[in-house]
Amino acid sequence: MRLATYRTGKVSILYDADSLCDACGTPQIGPHLFDPGYWRQTGTVIGEAPGRGASLFLQVDDEQWVLRPYRRGGLIARISTERYLWCGAERSRAFREMRLTAHLHALDLPVPRPMAAGVTRHGLAYEAGLITVRLPGARALADCLPEADAALLRRVGTTIRRFHDAGLDHVDLNARNLLVDASETVWLIDLDRCRLRSPGRWREANLERLARSLTKFDAPSAIDIVRQGYVSEAPS
Repeated sequence: MRLATYRTGKVSILYDADSLCDACGTPQIGPHLFDPGYWRQTGTVIGEAPGRGASLFLQVDDEQWVLRPYRRGGLIARISTERYLWCGAERSRAFREMRLTAHLHALDLPVPRPMAAGVTRHGLAYEAGLITVRLPGARALADCLPEADAALLRRVGTTIRRFHDAGLDHVDLNARNLLVDASETVWLIDLDRCRLRSPGRWREANLERLARSLTKFDAPSAIDIVRQGYVSEAPS
């Protein structure tokens, strides 16, 4: 994966140059990539995710993509749901998540392949979006819990441990941000605001957050099995 930057007007785009390029005389790189209206007009929208931000599922040639706009929650959303303070493109949430995801993907960790991050500046603020490759047939762990067996839950634990050993502090580790595909491979998504850190108390904080999420989905005892897998993955 080779990351490159494209800029035009108020828009900055960080993209995978091995996946996106000029094709058939029409540039694939441009602000239209992050415009839901463009995708709807071309008839490539095949679904939409629930929740804040309304991510779109796109059919692009033989691949499916996910376009996720960045949206604020909580009290700050009363001021603006879409705009963030501008501190430069490289410090934007989209560029930082794109670079972090690309780094983890290069380590062969189970994250969706990132395609592009786009930032549009509006004076002292900006809007942003991120495009990743969709995992066909993958479901949120939250939806799998009713039939999840011990082997799957242990696999969740070993997967989390792999990310922790790589230094990833996932600030929103919950049963919606862990996906399970048809082969029961566990994937981690939504790395917004996440970062790489030295080992510390944050690891346990991640697991405690996941425990609260599992309790919310009526599976409080699942965390015990997840922790078994987590410990089993510990370096010898």
